[in-house]
Amino acid sequence: MSYKAFFDTNILAYEFERKDLDKREVAKKLLEKWRPSGNMVISVQVLQELYVVLTRKMGVPEEDAAKVIESYARLPVIETDVGLVLHGVEISRRYKISFWDSLIVAAAIRGNCRVIFSEDMAHKMKIEGVEVVNPFL
Repeated sequence: MSYKAFFDTNILAYEFERKDLDKREVAKKLLEKWRPSGNMVISVQVLQELYVVLTRKMGVPEEDAAKVIESYARLPVIETDVGLVLHGVEISRRYKISFWDSLIVAAAIRGNCRVIFSEDMAHKMKIEGVEVVNPFL
C-alpha cells in the first residue's frame, strides 16, 4: 500500500465477531493486508472505543482486551487534543455528520490518510480529500 488508511473501531472489533462470520472474515483479511504495511492509522478515540466494545459488547475478558489495545497502540496513533476537537466540530457542522464520526475524519486527515475504512459512515463519502469505504458492501 502506497497510501495511508484510517481504521474505524468497528473494523477492528469485527476481528473478534462471533455471530457474523462473514464480517469477521472481511475484517481479518483487511487487517492482515494493512497491519504489516506501516500505513494503517488509528486514533486514541478508536483505542478507547475498541476496549469498551470488546469488554462490554463482545464479552472479551479485560486482560485479553488490554492486550489487544496494547497491540494496536503500536500502530501510528493520532492523539486527541484541542486542535483535533475543534477540527471535528467544524467537520460535524459543515458536513452534518455526528461529532464522533467527525473526530474520526479529523484524525484521518491529520494522519494524512487517503481512506477511512468504516461501517458507520456513508460509503464513498469524501471529506477534505479522505474517502470513506465500507468494506462490507
